[in-house]
Amino acid sequence: MKPSSYPKVGIRPTIDGRLGGVRESLEERTMQQARAVADLIAKELRYPDGSPVECVIADTCIGGVKEAAACADKFKRENAGVSLTVTPCWCYGSETMDMDPHLPKAVWGFNGTERPGAVYLAAVLAGHTQKGLPAFGIYGKDVQAATDTEIPADVRGKLLDFVRCGLAVALMRGKSYLSMGGTSMGIAGSVVDPAMWEKWLGMRVEAIDMSEFAGRMRKGWYDQAEYGKALAWVKANCPEGKDYNSPEATRSREQIDSEWEDSVKMALIARDLMTGNPKLAEMGLGEQAQGHNAIAAGFQGQRQWTDHFPNGDFLEAILNSSFDWNGKRAPYIVATENDALNGAGMLFGHLLTHTAQIFADLRTYWSCEAIETASGKSFSHPLVKDGILHLINSGPAALDGTGEQEIDGVPAMKPFWDIADAEVEKCLKATTWHPSITEYFPGGGLSTRYRTRGGMPATMIRLNLVDGLGPALQIAEGHTVDLPDDVHDALDQRTNPTWPTTWFAPVLTGQGAFRSAYEVMNNWGANHCVMSHGHIGHLYLTLASMLRIPVYMHNVSEERIFRPSAWRAFGTADLEGADFRACANYGPLYGKV
Repeated sequence: MKPSSYPKVGIRPTIDGRLGGVRESLEERTMQQARAVADLIAKELRYPDGSPVECVIADTCIGGVKEAAACADKFKRENAGVSLTVTPCWCYGSETMDMDPHLPKAVWGFNGTERPGAVYLAAVLAGHTQKGLPAFGIYGKDVQAATDTEIPADVRGKLLDFVRCGLAVALMRGKSYLSMGGTSMGIAGSVVDPAMWEKWLGMRVEAIDMSEFAGRMRKGWYDQAEYGKALAWVKANCPEGKDYNSPEATRSREQIDSEWEDSVKMALIARDLMTGNPKLAEMGLGEQAQGHNAIAAGFQGQRQWTDHFPNGDFLEAILNSSFDWNGKRAPYIVATENDALNGAGMLFGHLLTHTAQIFADLRTYWSCEAIETASGKSFSHPLVKDGILHLINSGPAALDGTGEQEIDGVPAMKPFWDIADAEVEKCLKATTWHPSITEYFPGGGLSTRYRTRGGMPATMIRLNLVDGLGPALQIAEGHTVDLPDDVHDALDQRTNPTWPTTWFAPVLTGQGAFRSAYEVMNNWGANHCVMSHGHIGHLYLTLASMLRIPVYMHNVSEERIFRPSAWRAFGTADLEGADFRACANYGPLYGKV
């Protein structure tokens, strides 16, 4: 996607429409508020390619329905994907409000006593609720003077969080999820449901058969020059580790080299299938050059592919990372085993943070007592209460997940434009590539191994599909944990040591599913999860409410929860129940066209 095609943030400066002294006195102040918000957004937020987020402001202040309609027309012409209304004063609510049913909406009513911006906020939010067009209300805690042009910190936070989530909604709309293959080993998440993607996310599902990979590999339908560059880069930057196969299952050096070559070809082909490649057009492959307009994909792999060809571990690990042989770049979102539900979760996390995402099994709950029994070592950790969770899968997690990037000395995963060259080198050096276990993968392939550095704030999520309900989200904020080497080895060797490991300690609240790490594991809705950098559970909650996806398990404190004001009408004492009732009432964002 080129920067010019990214959705913009539409800003609507509304005003008291009474001419003869009132409106005239407010014109400049109202437009100044809109410009200040646009400046804040352009300064603080970026698109997936790192360019500043663009805003479009209505040509005039909006005092009535004609100006509201003119603004709506401009937003359509300028590709506005988010609607943000700002005002310092009273306005005519139902005449000035945004009526587009698909644009995420928020209203900032200035908290000042000279002019009742907060009164308009309450009135127009009531109108949104009455008309079934949910909107977020933004209202500063402290009263400001009418001449105060500063955006308070609490207002800044809500403005930016709303826009982050609104842009995630807008960036998904009209794009595709590419199902590369079908269902993997009976995993329900890889039974791709087009209705979910269409109705809740505004996306379409594209599908290709795994034979497309075999055919392109056999015919050489990939950029031959880039293949040579990529293979040389792999040989220089992807060190092989121990072969854990038994002597009977060990593959020859010649075979491993062939598997490396095929793995690199598969990565190039998967990327081309997602986003296209003009080089293919130069080869006379005009149709293939277009790709499938996919911002997320899944690779089936097991077993119809991996019984005969190298697994997708390299493909997934390198595409999900923030760098490859061409340098630093935005991650491609590719779900292991074509788990499209986890792919959607990865897409959410990436669009909210612009960082790489870790795809993993939520493999094991290890109690402190079990750790001591398995390792023979006493165990305690300041972040661990009753135990930890082992996140591990067959080698596809992004190499950013090593934790070798840092923010203020703390392990992190960062947007590609903030990653230093030295951090890329550290991520590569912290990762070893091992011949896959032949019993698992008869067709061969190379699997990644690394251990995520401890101390990283992280958020674990899972999107589940529930019959009769639709999609529902789970969120667990926590931290990655360092284990002593001998303790890690004792636990890690109990599973497959050729796969990457993240030790995760959820933040416990003492209530419900967050009474203990055991209960987090026990209440998780599927075998897979996504882990994102940072404590961003509040952003997932906001995004989910925009899409009308209820959240049934989270440990985000109440003061950080930001949902449309209409949600309060469904209950204020039980926020989880209110979320379910609101989502059921409004239905999926694109489900009532």
